[in-house]
Amino acid sequence: MIRLLIVDDHPIVRDGLRAAFDAEPDIDVAGEAANGREGLERAAALDVDIVLMDLRMPEMDGVSAITALRRSHPHIKALVLTTFDGDSDVLPAIEAGATGYLLKDAPTDELLRAVRAAAAGEPVLSPSVAGRLMGQVRRPAKAALTDRELQVLTLVADGATNRQAAAKLFISEASIKTHLLHIYDKLGVRDRAAAVGEGYRRGLLG
Repeated sequence: MIRLLIVDDHPIVRDGLRAAFDAEPDIDVAGEAANGREGLERAAALDVDIVLMDLRMPEMDGVSAITALRRSHPHIKALVLTTFDGDSDVLPAIEAGATGYLLKDAPTDELLRAVRAAAAGEPVLSPSVAGRLMGQVRRPAKAALTDRELQVLTLVADGATNRQAAAKLFISEASIKTHLLHIYDKLGVRDRAAAVGEGYRRGLLG
């Protein structure tokens, strides 16, 4: 019997998932939780095998919960079930230790197969997520940020506008824009906020 914990902040989603699993003789929904922190507590208390984890939740997000779960209860498998499949969601979840990553539009049969596979220790990825990870692997490694690019990124992280950053570094606004474009390209992002987030994720910003 596979003991399962459903962690999602939407009651209607939890109800729907429970209904899908209740008909399965080999899967027991041992409990539910509305956020990552509650999920951690219940995973341990209920001695579950699999945690079906949403990513974006209040109090503690899915990636933080997966990281903590991996540290405290490494035998419990975390299977992500979310609506988000962007690089900024997929990669941190996989790096945190998720056994699998599925999207909420997956058919019920696929979800059931995924839970059984995860319980058997097999990695599970939805096709779109697998494609993204392959793209990451095949993409040539980007050069590290130059000292000047790192200075620009640090100023942006501190809330500086292009004009303010240019004044601090004694260069033109056009140069700041050019540096930002290079930063976006190297970090694989499209805007300032994403660049700052990726900078922190990679340890480039303290």
